Amino acid sequence: MTTTPDPFLDPVLDPVLDPVARRDIDTAAARIAGDVRVTPLLTLGGAALGLDPSLTLLLKLEQLQVGGSFKARGMFNRLRAQAERGALPAAGAIVASGGNAGIAVAAAARALGVACEVFVPELASAAKRAALVALGARVTVGGATYADALQAARQRQHETGALWMHAYDQPEVVAGAGTLAREFEQQAGGLPDRLLVSVGGGGLVAGIAAWCASRCWIDALEPVGAPTLHAARAAGAPVDVAVSGLAADALGARRLGDIAWAVSQQHVQAVHLLADAAIAEAQALLWRELRLLVEPAAALPLAALRQGVVRPAPGERVGLVICGANLALKDLELP
Repeated sequence: MTTTPDPFLDPVLDPVLDPVARRDIDTAAARIAGDVRVTPLLTLGGAALGLDPSLTLLLKLEQLQVGGSFKARGMFNRLRAQAERGALPAAGAIVASGGNAGIAVAAAARALGVACEVFVPELASAAKRAALVALGARVTVGGATYADALQAARQRQHETGALWMHAYDQPEVVAGAGTLAREFEQQAGGLPDRLLVSVGGGGLVAGIAAWCASRCWIDALEPVGAPTLHAARAAGAPVDVAVSGLAADALGARRLGDIAWAVSQQHVQAVHLLADAAIAEAQALLWRELRLLVEPAAALPLAALRQGVVRPAPGERVGLVICGANLALKDLELP
């Protein structure tokens, strides 16, 4: 199918409200093209997953990305950008992560031949820790929660001078995440009517929203045990939240990122909370019906549809971002 170039241009941007522009995402896509995979876009009728048959479901299978999640896009973009500027320190890169961002940084660091240290919280899964070690990262447990690991990693960065890699709140990281939406639009011949996106610290939804720039409806989805965006909207600014639940190792940020807050105010239309039981049911359904093994964080889009939390109009084209699959098979109880 031949499509005409997208005529949408960036408006005049406010650097506070629009910290990441579509041109930044174009630049990121060109920069990381040799490092990341073009992940498949699976098209299904709604009936395939027990939904309204008139719906068209477009599943972006980002669990097949380098490192097992969308995070590779942002981390490769940041490291490659630093390398272009000749600004990679001898100490390498450092990040705090529940697992997926750390895996992505480790993969990018190995590709660029630099050292990598990852601070993880105690709740980081054994599977994610093992993946970090296999990629050559130095792994340090930085406390009980992601916030604890973040503080410990910051302290180490001040001591070593390593390149600071934030899991979700740096412009280059967010622009890299935005390449997912850019790729989706190219594959689908246009944006869907709505996109369903899981939220932790907000880097993914910020990148997607920055690319879409209100050209489609975006539903942001969070577990009830980690409601960073929901709480920020209620308070009028990012605030700390208590973190718990099934998806806490991937969506376990205590506070929404500043970039995500700025972008989401402009371009994210709705925020929804989902219970752990609904997330687990959707995770099992993705395996049972499609043989897709994904981590809980990746199942929120389907859970929102199955529970009726998100109700598309008949005939809508609905995009589901399946964001990652770093999980241990032994921990699954899927039929």
